[in-house]
Amino acid sequence: MSLALGRRPILLAAAGLALLAASACAPPTPPRSVAVASAATPAATYPVLPAPTGAHPVGTTRLHLRDASRPDPWVPEAAARELMVVLWYPARPRGGPQAPYMTPKESELILKGRRVTGAPYDILSRTRTNAVRDAEPDGRTSTLPLVVLSPGFTMPVSTLTALAEDLASHGYVVAGVDHAYESYATTFPGGRVATCVACDSDRDPGFGSKVMGVRAADVSFVLDRLTGPRAAWEGSSLVDPSAIAMAGQSIGGAAALAAMRADRRIRAGIDLDGTTYARIPEGLSRPFLFMGSAEHRPGGRDASWDRDWRLLTGWKRWLVLPGANHQSFTDVPLLAGALGVSIAGDLSPARALTITRTYVRAFVDLHLRREPQPLLDEPSPRFPEVRHCAPGGRTCG
Repeated sequence: MSLALGRRPILLAAAGLALLAASACAPPTPPRSVAVASAATPAATYPVLPAPTGAHPVGTTRLHLRDASRPDPWVPEAAARELMVVLWYPARPRGGPQAPYMTPKESELILKGRRVTGAPYDILSRTRTNAVRDAEPDGRTSTLPLVVLSPGFTMPVSTLTALAEDLASHGYVVAGVDHAYESYATTFPGGRVATCVACDSDRDPGFGSKVMGVRAADVSFVLDRLTGPRAAWEGSSLVDPSAIAMAGQSIGGAAALAAMRADRRIRAGIDLDGTTYARIPEGLSRPFLFMGSAEHRPGGRDASWDRDWRLLTGWKRWLVLPGANHQSFTDVPLLAGALGVSIAGDLSPARALTITRTYVRAFVDLHLRREPQPLLDEPSPRFPEVRHCAPGGRTCG
């Protein structure tokens, strides 16, 4: 079964689930899942996300934020823009319940939206994560770098959980933004669910540019509430406001460019396989990483990176994984087997996750912690799947 994930149809990547060994560079262990019995699905098998590779226990919590300074861009009758933000962070080593991957209703609406019929509708709500819900944050004041994550269109930010948990286990605070009305389901306190109103206009001229602008405004507001005087999270004092990066997949990656243009607090950005819809007219001098599938190679099918590469005037890298597909940079390949979805691409789910985690963390370690990262300077024998594209060139080595 094929799914239209992001803005174009793709086949989901390899089935099954794999757990990583202790190091992000270590070979993955064989796929693992957990059989859970229920009245509705007596023999259903539910996925378990790979364990993070860092030394810190991981906590997570959810914030409901309300921006009264602007109406909702998708539902104009709503006088304020509401957002749900998922935080992952280093936590004190105490036990507690692991956070759900998403709610049962979110799982149902996402599977229905993607026309997935080979799995129980609650399967994503039963997927096991590695973060303890509402755990006490751990760290010293103003020392933890912050990474903002933005998901692909129609997808919740929970589909970036394996990456987020790993960053948190290495000492980062991660803020995943669920952009309301751009996903099949976003649950607010009290059980109210926002559905994908924006899906009704996704073929309109200028739609991509609008989404990028909306998300840039969302991210600036989230940064205000995480680092400003009206902090919405008890652990906000741990965040270093001078060490902020943003990464996103698909249109979330394109939004990283827009957010950096709009907000200088974001020091560095990553686009994971996202078409960029709006030109950077004045250029951008802060560090930026393009990392994507073969469609985004220089001179490839998607020319937006060729255009924007010339306008990036600071540190920059362009990495291509020829064996990847559009969802290889998310949790989707890890869940594909349990969802009964067809497979595509040459990278196994475990390998795709290892590469994504390793390169994203190298980028933020370099630009937020100023730790040298030779991995980003030239092709690595540890990761022959990753091609470094020459600036302005037509080939990748």
